Amino acid sequence: MNSFEDKKSYYDVLEVEPQSTLQEIHNAYVRSRNAYSGDSAALYSLMSNEECEKILSQIEEAYSIIGVAEKRREYDQARGFNQTNTPEGFNEEIFKKPNYAPQKNLQETHKLDNSHEQIIKERALRSEFEHQSGESKSVQAKVSKIQAASKFGLSFQKDEAFEQEIENTSAFTGEFLRKIREYKKVTIERMAEMTKISKTYIRNIEEDEFSKLPADVYTRGFVYQYAKCLKLTPDLVASSYIQHLRELKNPS
Repeated sequence: MNSFEDKKSYYDVLEVEPQSTLQEIHNAYVRSRNAYSGDSAALYSLMSNEECEKILSQIEEAYSIIGVAEKRREYDQARGFNQTNTPEGFNEEIFKKPNYAPQKNLQETHKLDNSHEQIIKERALRSEFEHQSGESKSVQAKVSKIQAASKFGLSFQKDEAFEQEIENTSAFTGEFLRKIREYKKVTIERMAEMTKISKTYIRNIEEDEFSKLPADVYTRGFVYQYAKCLKLTPDLVASSYIQHLRELKNPS
């Protein structure tokens, strides 16, 4: 177990309370996974892909334990969680949530009630839930795509001459970035919303105010994020812009 896991419980990793229901844990898992996925624009300036993948691995590991009723019970006993209080709806959720473990649960239930009727009810409940779960995931995927398109989609009248100029440019300045942003009809307010970068930093980038920008590594991340939202080549734009700033700082 690494140092991160030594300091944090699986509940901490998913940012939930030990008393959370399995549904709340599932919701937290989805939020956490989406936050650290490769499509999360808010992370471009903060973390590398390797760092995000490491955290995603920890999130998956945490969910594989506390997202499964029986495994969660064993984990709680080993770590001293929920010793006096059982989370609300915990027992019922063993059969109702996505983490339902059919074979093990059926075996345990048969010990208590081996009637044919009970088995039929359990199988019917499981079948119904799996069907509803599949439909729910499909709807969630469609909603996520619509939300992403609404948040990051661009709508503007293409100018072929300017498109060619952008395509042929290898040295990006703040002024040229501002020109592209305005051409693509993205306000500073919307850029700030898409990138999670403050409007002040966006203005400083566009005005080449290097003295008012953070260290190059952070500024590069900001520009990478900015460029990606404008559908540019982020690596090229970020690298050339940092080179431009360095030339401004050291004209000689």
